[in-house]
Amino acid sequence: MNIICGYNIHINGTFHCCLRYKQLHNLHEQLKRSLPSLVLPVFPPKKLLPLTNNQLENRRAALERYIQLLGQDPIFSRSELLRIFLLNAQQESSFVESREVILDVYLLNGYRISVNAYTTECSTKVLEKACSLIDLPNEYIYYFSLFLMRKENDGGITLIRKLMNFEAPYISQRLADDCKIVIRKNYWDPNYDLELMRDRIALNLLYIQTVSDIEKGWIVASYDTKDQLANLQARGNKKEYLDIARNLPSYGCVQFPPAIIDYPEPNTLSTVVIGNRELSLRTAHGKKIQETKFKVTRMRCWRVTTIHNNEELSSNSSSDSSPSNGLELSFEYLMSKNCLKWITIASEQAMLMSVCLQSMVDELLNQKVGSDTNNIQTNLNHSTSISYIKRDGSYNRISESSSTDTISSMQGDANSNNLTRKPNTIFLHENFITPDKLKFEV
Repeated sequence: MNIICGYNIHINGTFHCCLRYKQLHNLHEQLKRSLPSLVLPVFPPKKLLPLTNNQLENRRAALERYIQLLGQDPIFSRSELLRIFLLNAQQESSFVESREVILDVYLLNGYRISVNAYTTECSTKVLEKACSLIDLPNEYIYYFSLFLMRKENDGGITLIRKLMNFEAPYISQRLADDCKIVIRKNYWDPNYDLELMRDRIALNLLYIQTVSDIEKGWIVASYDTKDQLANLQARGNKKEYLDIARNLPSYGCVQFPPAIIDYPEPNTLSTVVIGNRELSLRTAHGKKIQETKFKVTRMRCWRVTTIHNNEELSSNSSSDSSPSNGLELSFEYLMSKNCLKWITIASEQAMLMSVCLQSMVDELLNQKVGSDTNNIQTNLNHSTSISYIKRDGSYNRISESSSTDTISSMQGDANSNNLTRKPNTIFLHENFITPDKLKFEV
């Protein structure tokens, strides 16, 4: 029996795919050809002789460094080639055939949109189809995104993560535990609401999300305000409802389950809320709630620490593997002039918190340079071909006009399914360093 070495790729804390060295090397070579004017990170060289355990670990660390640098580069990370590569890698690792299915996408009021999609279709294409079915105009589609959301046993709602454009919602939902795919808005600045409120369908989506956030306690309102909103809701006055809700302190924020914080005292239990360009900690003191706010523009940097172990897993279990429990988000904060302090949040959702902070910073930078809310991808030169090398060494050429941008069949991969693999874990995170263009507030 052949033994090959596979590398488990986790993106933002979630298992995405398992790849061989030669697949990553092929990606590197294609990136060099498609973007010749840019300098790629150093790729670990090939070896002629079998690698020792120490050499395997050194290669794993070098590949991790390489992928981290790719993910942090604004051009490489948005390249169409990298997107299609990761999309195909997810399909191959999950052993999913490309076929048409009915995929359920939900609005936050429980309304179901049955989308006729491919199992391997990327998130943006599924979003476009879902929005088309509810008659949302094209110019408003990308103000929204698809998210995975789970209803807990106690009735609470947990936002798991945003579905990215390099993954297929059908596959990602299969790998998640009892999650629904939902549509939520994809921005933080409430001023963008004013544009959406001009359209009846877009306004209704904002209204549905706002009602949902108030019902689950993410938006804090007084009893009088709740009564006023309930009356407007009963009369169907959606615009007036939004006009009031948009002025509430927690409007547009994401609330996380209680977490352990080392501020102001060690082992403090607080609810984390992110939005309005800040991270807030709500701590109960008897019947009173104390709220501490940390502005994102005063965060020098942040990081997520993952506690994990590299166990040898069989090929049947590797696709479901994920980092062991134990995530911490730490950020360095400018408490006062010349006084920086590290604050740590221990939470299973530390990775999502970090992604929220990064997207908030990205939005601020886009506004600073006058860009719109949508991330514009770097397209490949039309003369550049896209090919994906599978684990068994066979090549699949991707047509740029393909409806799915993925390998159409998993045939020919049967041999690799039966190979014993020694997975090594590589964690790919977003760039957690606050860019220098965002200056500290003093």
